[in-house]
Amino acid sequence: MSSLRTVLNDSLIIHPPGFYIIGFETFPFISVYFIFLAFVYVVTVLSNSLVIYVIVFNHCLHTPKFLAVVNLAVVDVILNTCTIPSMLKIFLVKDNFIPFNLCLLQMFVYYAIVSMESCALAILAYDRLIAICFPLRHNSINTLRSMSCIVGLTWSFALGVTTFSTSLMTRLSFCNSVRVFSYFCDYAPVFRLACNDYTMQWYAASFLSVFLLGGPFTFILLSYVSILVTVFKMKSLDSRVKALATCVEHIILVAVFYIPLFVIFTIGFYLRQIDPDQRVLSLSLASCIPPCINPIVYSLKTKEIKIRALAMVRKI
Repeated sequence: MSSLRTVLNDSLIIHPPGFYIIGFETFPFISVYFIFLAFVYVVTVLSNSLVIYVIVFNHCLHTPKFLAVVNLAVVDVILNTCTIPSMLKIFLVKDNFIPFNLCLLQMFVYYAIVSMESCALAILAYDRLIAICFPLRHNSINTLRSMSCIVGLTWSFALGVTTFSTSLMTRLSFCNSVRVFSYFCDYAPVFRLACNDYTMQWYAASFLSVFLLGGPFTFILLSYVSILVTVFKMKSLDSRVKALATCVEHIILVAVFYIPLFVIFTIGFYLRQIDPDQRVLSLSLASCIPPCINPIVYSLKTKEIKIRALAMVRKI
């Protein structure tokens, strides 16, 4: 096998031409699953594009809340675009080979955007926190400028951390198998193929999963604890119900995104007690479904977006 060889730290590093993605080779009824993924991708792109269009071209929606919403929509489109087309290529063209550099690029984009998905949900929780706990100071605290800074900082941090983690993969030598048992160039399945020590990559993967997923999730939990304390201090039952009703859709998004990922990463990555086939299927669903349902459950149900989206559809 021809390979690209580079010298790093006086040791020979072997980089293969690429990897073979074999996560779906043993699945029964795989054609049905790929048809389902194609449907998910079309719904993801259309619904999130509608949300982005409505917000961008309606100046009255240029507010901190809808900046957070459009941020989530952009992240959703990129996340499913990163994985689903490559899976469909494997099914349609029967070509499961991915070049080494393209593998690293896909790995980088996927984990950066998953981190951003986590941060985007935390930003929406922050918006609810300020709106409910500080209603009189909401407009002065949560300004368009401050929200832009928060979104920009989360993007910078997620991209920076993921760049560092992905660059560590270039220090690994792949001299044996190049068959990746996943549905894309997944971080852990790839570094476990290395024939030199991958302790640093294991710690990087642990940091990514705990800090970039657990950190925003912890903030969301603390936000809702504060929201509940504020709500139960309200004297009017009607005010309590209205305040909590504005959080229901967001809680659904948080549950759909975090619960499957935490279960898969905990059982599969640390305990290694999950069947590999089940891990691939579960992780692919956990990654692809939230971007599809986010605009349907949350964004398009927002009154301001719903009215303008329906008006645009009627005009067309």
